[in-house]
Amino acid sequence: MRKLLVFLAVVFVYAGIASAGDVARKGTTGADQLLIPVGARSIATGGAFLANTTGVESIYYNPAGLDLAGSPEAEFSYMSYLADINISYLAVGAKVGSLGSLGFSFKTVDMGNIPVTTNDAPEGTGANYSPSIFTAAVTYSKVITDRVSVGFNAKLIHEGIMNASANGFGLDFGVQYRFPYHLALGVAVKNIGSNMSYSGQDLEVRTNVPNSNPSSALGAYYAVTEEFNLPSYYELSIAYDHKINEQNNVSFGAAFRSNNAGEDQLLFGAEYSFMKTLYLRGGYNMLTENSSQSIYGFACGAGVNYSMTEGIAITFDYAYRSVKDFPTANHVFTVKLAL
Repeated sequence: MRKLLVFLAVVFVYAGIASAGDVARKGTTGADQLLIPVGARSIATGGAFLANTTGVESIYYNPAGLDLAGSPEAEFSYMSYLADINISYLAVGAKVGSLGSLGFSFKTVDMGNIPVTTNDAPEGTGANYSPSIFTAAVTYSKVITDRVSVGFNAKLIHEGIMNASANGFGLDFGVQYRFPYHLALGVAVKNIGSNMSYSGQDLEVRTNVPNSNPSSALGAYYAVTEEFNLPSYYELSIAYDHKINEQNNVSFGAAFRSNNAGEDQLLFGAEYSFMKTLYLRGGYNMLTENSSQSIYGFACGAGVNYSMTEGIAITFDYAYRSVKDFPTANHVFTVKLAL
């Protein structure tokens, strides 16, 4: 118990670091792809279930839940995001004996083809480019006692625009604590890591210096790029699971998110399940201040879980998330396999 209390104290120290950013820093972070959620179930419930989420979907929200999966799992998720941007996500996880569980996840952002423009051709040169944006993570999770589980992600973050790129490294930490009477508490600290900055050949600018060779160092200079922080944040969540009878179950969750990338948020979610086969979900996000400026609000979704005779379970989930000031909403599709 003493070791557990020390560990929880360390987590809350990191939480304080993650939420200690002053107001002047809000909106100054980069690598915002880290803030794009994944998984239809969690998106449909507003991201509020980080206290009791388990298996591969917990990797993004709270890695402490990975070791609670009863079998190896794999998940693929696809989101139609904003302005023809699409998000793909793949995650796998499995137990490694008494050591705990290991997982791997990979998220990509597809922005499609973008016309190349220059000072001489502001309408486009006829060529196109496609940014390369991805996050790869390795996850470790361990159930310490029947009530406590912990986990962390180690992430590589990459952004590339033609011949310029930025790379960074980040860590997530998570804890889940299960009380009696189906009540759970979750704490997660996300995106603690290195600053990022762009570098590369495309930042070299050629100029026409009088009486100099344009191919020499006198005819070129390098643009100086500013470093930017990762969008770190801290989340505290509580969830309650209520068994109505042998066939019907409902779950409720709420979370508070404090971050250095924008306003603090409140997250709410609910899920109804019938025979652990059919699921209906709903969620809502709101800002603690200036709630009318929230881009995302209501979310909902449904899921179907089917167990095959070979011992394989397959789950299909769908989520809808409303988006303010954009003509289309987010649509998320997820397929999960469990052995």
